Amino acid sequence: METQNDNWQCSRQYRWTEFAKLTEALHAAGCGRVYAEKQSGIYTDRPQLAKAIGALGEGDTLVVCKLDRLARSVRDLLSTLDAIGKAGASFRSLSDQWADTTTPHGRLMLTVLGGLAEFERHLILTRTVQKDLTITFPAPCRP
Repeated sequence: METQNDNWQCSRQYRWTEFAKLTEALHAAGCGRVYAEKQSGIYTDRPQLAKAIGALGEGDTLVVCKLDRLARSVRDLLSTLDAIGKAGASFRSLSDQWADTTTPHGRLMLTVLGGLAEFERHLILTRTVQKDLTITFPAPCRP
């Protein structure tokens, strides 16, 4: 008979096994140091990611197993990639082959993605300005 505690133990063991597989994949890809974040990627305050980016130097490469482990939105992804680039480093995702700034094709794909994000920001700005220019006047009061 399974209890709730047994299910929790199985879930915990599964997460540990998945973590071990991800760590093994990163080491197999040549990563010398692995930073692990226990919280979800939806949070913007991620101390281990900040530590990893802070440790990057010229010519280093930040490698993730899956792109969704790095960012949950295009804006967050581009911001993170910008910080990586400013450190003189590159970026590579093991499962998302197109997300690789070490190759010309990967840089092209991320440039296109950045262009689309910039276009979206301009559309939002334009709509915001147009909304501010649309002034409605109340109907005149009649006695």
